[in-house]
Amino acid sequence: MSQLDVEKYAKTSYNVRMDNDKNQKRNVKNILQDAGRQLLISGVFLVVGFIALNWGSLYELGMYKWDEYNGNIDNEKLEELTQDKTVVYNQKVLEVSDNPEDQKEKIPDLDIEIAPSDNRLIIPRINKNMPIVRISSEALIRRDWGALEVEMQDALQGGVVHYPGTSLPGQGGNTAITGHSSYFPWDSGRFKDVFALLHEVVKGDKIVVYQDQEKYLYEVSSIEVVLPQDIDILKQTPEEKLTLITCTPIGTNYKRLIVTATPIKEIENIEGGITR
Repeated sequence: MSQLDVEKYAKTSYNVRMDNDKNQKRNVKNILQDAGRQLLISGVFLVVGFIALNWGSLYELGMYKWDEYNGNIDNEKLEELTQDKTVVYNQKVLEVSDNPEDQKEKIPDLDIEIAPSDNRLIIPRINKNMPIVRISSEALIRRDWGALEVEMQDALQGGVVHYPGTSLPGQGGNTAITGHSSYFPWDSGRFKDVFALLHEVVKGDKIVVYQDQEKYLYEVSSIEVVLPQDIDILKQTPEEKLTLITCTPIGTNYKRLIVTATPIKEIENIEGGITR
């Protein structure tokens, strides 16, 4: 082989190697670009799917933030229920008159607070007035956790649920109430996002519970996030308290948001020697 042929062969081999290197680099680049596009598309689908599945909760949260920003949150009616009231009992003998019109004018106005016929949980901060649903404790006593979960999910379609095995308001101890922050959009219940705004509650907020037409007033004392396996939140306590529970972050069951409130006693001012 002549010197010229050797040089041509070497040059050809070099060009082939260079082309192979370029092709390899191009292939790696194409692979990375394709992977990036797939990740981007997958991410878009995940975000869109998440929003679609949790649209009710996210929409409610967005509207709440918008109204809060614009100062349009109207919760005055519910706030009135949380005001500390001084109840005055004052009795006096009304003068008798034969004139019906005079009698009407002398009859004092009645200031009576009407209690709802069902049990209710009222949180003015997030403008929520919710029915409280109670379920049987039989599954809990049997330790049939599957049956208990089914009963809880069925009851959550009708409102927030008083957790079986915990106290009722006014009985002392821990009253636990749970509700959905988000749930499947195809679920037939009307309360699948009833606690979507529970994250907006702050310490010092007032909460009202009506139980058997008796009113119980609470003040939020602590807010924390725990893991689902932390069942200490359901344990009975020497002191009376209200515990509200929901999943967090919205759209997941990764952790639990726990809002704890302690009772507030209303003040009664007795006048005229009238007591009850």
